Amino acid sequence: MEGVKIIALNRRAHYDYVVEETLECGVSLQGSEVKSLRIGKVSFPDGYASFENGELWLRNVHIAEYSCSSIFNHDPDRPRKLLAHAAELKRLERRVNEKGYTLVPLDFHFRKGRVKVEIGLCKGKKFADKRESIKERDVKREIQREFRERQR
Repeated sequence: MEGVKIIALNRRAHYDYVVEETLECGVSLQGSEVKSLRIGKVSFPDGYASFENGELWLRNVHIAEYSCSSIFNHDPDRPRKLLAHAAELKRLERRVNEKGYTLVPLDFHFRKGRVKVEIGLCKGKKFADKRESIKERDVKREIQREFRERQR
């Protein structure tokens, strides 16, 4: 992807959830938050997005305070508004209201100098599904190993 710089990935999301579709959203941020993101100071292992009055809000995302800023720094754990087209928001809200669906941030990245969040419409995996994912990953790894050995 040209012009895209990954800030942080949520690796647990693909392990804990089945991601059915993704959406790239802008984020409403303060200046010190953007500076903190530029140095990669973001943590969102249990982050999620929720609807409130027809708006999409990102919650449980910790963007550390920027160390070089003044005393007027941002609140690291405040909810942040996500920016997307109204039609996309309505469609997502209908899907989230179905049983078992949630919106999970998959990654933070810069696109053309702007901070974007990729959120995924996810359904939680059961324990057996997680074991199946691990088994699939191990089988793929074994196939790759055999393929490399035969290439030699």
